[in-house]
Amino acid sequence: MDENDWLAARFEEDRPHLRSVAYRMLGSLNEADDAVQEAWLRLSRSDTRDIENLTGWLTTVTARVCLNMLRSRGSRREDLMGPHVPDPVVSLEGEIDPEQETVLADSVGLALHVVLETLAPAERLAFVLHDMFAVPFDEIASIVGRSPDAARQLASRARRRVQGAAVPDTDLGHQREVVDAFFAAARGGDFEALVAVLDPDVVLRSDGGPRRPAFSAVARGPEAVAGRAMTFARPAANLRPALVNGAAGVVVVVAGRPVSVVGFTVRQGKIVAIDALADPDRLSRLDLPALDG
Repeated sequence: MDENDWLAARFEEDRPHLRSVAYRMLGSLNEADDAVQEAWLRLSRSDTRDIENLTGWLTTVTARVCLNMLRSRGSRREDLMGPHVPDPVVSLEGEIDPEQETVLADSVGLALHVVLETLAPAERLAFVLHDMFAVPFDEIASIVGRSPDAARQLASRARRRVQGAAVPDTDLGHQREVVDAFFAAARGGDFEALVAVLDPDVVLRSDGGPRRPAFSAVARGPEAVAGRAMTFARPAANLRPALVNGAAGVVVVVAGRPVSVVGFTVRQGKIVAIDALADPDRLSRLDLPALDG
């Protein structure tokens, strides 16, 4: 095996890890793949003889690429088109493939990624690299162009924001029971039963994208969320149970076509967050599994 083949093989070993870093940084699976590809291009053009820790080097390069991508987004997307729900990772229950498993490792559901979207780029980078991937602050400082103490402060500020993210119950079967009760109440028009499965501080975020602005909304509180939930009760809609970022969720299918992916965060037997992606352009780019039902 020559040096180029060896380098390509080593990069492929690190690809799942790099994709996981990039997904947490960007909240977009397609952009994460673009960032990882850019890391490969930079590696292929570099003199690797002085690189002692190739995985660390690639992690740093991928993080730099992601930071530039975040900064280039300019104004926050929420200001431009309403709430933004990150790309969900959708799989069949009990059938997460190895690549998805790596992306979802140590994840606490889609709600965390929604909170990450609210962080400034440098804060997000510092938190993701340090708290999720144990990258030292000395290395983070070199990426963001600040001192290690400043990098530590970035992560600390981000951590305070992220602590507000709802952490789901670990019992997936119990999550599914609560989600099923939610949809049964919605389809049965039972407003009181619907409110009963919702946490007092529940929040629903729906992202319809620029082509479906009517599907973009944020609702807070049981009554407001229950009112919006009645939109899930369309007789023509098929609800396909799935895992959404490792937690109980559904893919809503109408006329054989997915029209939304809905992730739930269930804590202590109540739904505390509902995140729905209904943007047809982004849905078409997701690698959705074949969901029977």
